[in-house]
Amino acid sequence: MADMDPDTAVPTEASPVLETLNVTEPNGTDAVNASVAKFVATPEGTALAYGSLVFMALLPIFFGALRSVSSSKSKVGAESGFGNGSRNSSDMPETITSRDAARFPIIASCTLFGLYLFFKIFSQEYINLLLSMYFFVLGILALSHTMSPFMNRILPANLPNKQYQLLFTQGSGESKEEIVNYEFDIKDMICLGISSVVGVWYVIKKHWVANNLFGLAFALNGVELLHLNNVSTGCILLGGLFVYDVFWVFGTNVMVTVAKSFEAPIKLVFPQDLLEKGLGASNFAMLGLGDIVIPGIFIALLLRFDVSLKKNTRTYFYTSFLAYIFGLGLTIFVMHTFKHAQPALLYLVPACVGFPVVVALLKGELTEMFRYEESSEESTKEEKTETDKDK
Repeated sequence: MADMDPDTAVPTEASPVLETLNVTEPNGTDAVNASVAKFVATPEGTALAYGSLVFMALLPIFFGALRSVSSSKSKVGAESGFGNGSRNSSDMPETITSRDAARFPIIASCTLFGLYLFFKIFSQEYINLLLSMYFFVLGILALSHTMSPFMNRILPANLPNKQYQLLFTQGSGESKEEIVNYEFDIKDMICLGISSVVGVWYVIKKHWVANNLFGLAFALNGVELLHLNNVSTGCILLGGLFVYDVFWVFGTNVMVTVAKSFEAPIKLVFPQDLLEKGLGASNFAMLGLGDIVIPGIFIALLLRFDVSLKKNTRTYFYTSFLAYIFGLGLTIFVMHTFKHAQPALLYLVPACVGFPVVVALLKGELTEMFRYEESSEESTKEEKTETDKDK
């Protein structure tokens, strides 16, 4: 989630998807030397920074939602045994059930507090080194997956495209079990090569452009591959993280403490001094990936609901998409009006849930919206097992 600090004009943020957070002071460090004058952003620089953040936040939500429709069809095809489905299990969407949604804020809170203790006990330098290597690998894979559809359109059709398979198994005979089964081709290798260059650039320079490329890839993959099974689950998840965001921002200093110590591409950043310093600018405004992915997966669910209605309209998708823009804009407005830090989900959750519900109520489709269900066979079996245990 993100809370925006009016004193520094920099939003601090925490991402429940990555279960961590990060904040940067206006001069790009954790503290400002008293002998150095505090940077004051120009109105033009501030408008450009926040306008760019809003635009970048919309990209993974819009395209991730569209791609979630295709991945949902691939999942259905793979489960039913028809169609090609997805080549690798990593490309298959993960279904979030109501139980997962209820547990998520608790897990995120435990992780956040655990990071707080780690940074209090161990050296910040070594922890961030481990995190950099972890996100280096994840970032390359996420960016490669994001680029793949675009690369298929760009590369010439007559390009030789050999197929490869990386297979690791355990045991032998009938007891043989697959550990890794990854299929890829030449185009995938090109995407991986380009992503690796971006990864090395990020690790060495920590440049904000490389950070944003990884951040956009993480957000798009999250919206595409994390699927809520119904609207009720979405309301539980967003409601729980609404409380999580408000509590950790206003109730304690844990979030800010961890934010000042954590370094990872789990946020989108844009310099407020870009007009003065160009690409070498270092006074950033930020937005956490959690404020993109969490509302984004709910918006993607509403797009899939629109598709299920088979009316050739995208009413609920566009309503929730515009509601997200309204909520994010309201966050920035309130921050600058009242000069007080604001958790973004405080405004995003009521907007993204409330607007579509009102539209459904006016159209007489509220019951149909809450009855819409999409779940994998695996999650259905788990829910039945858990229900039986409860009995």
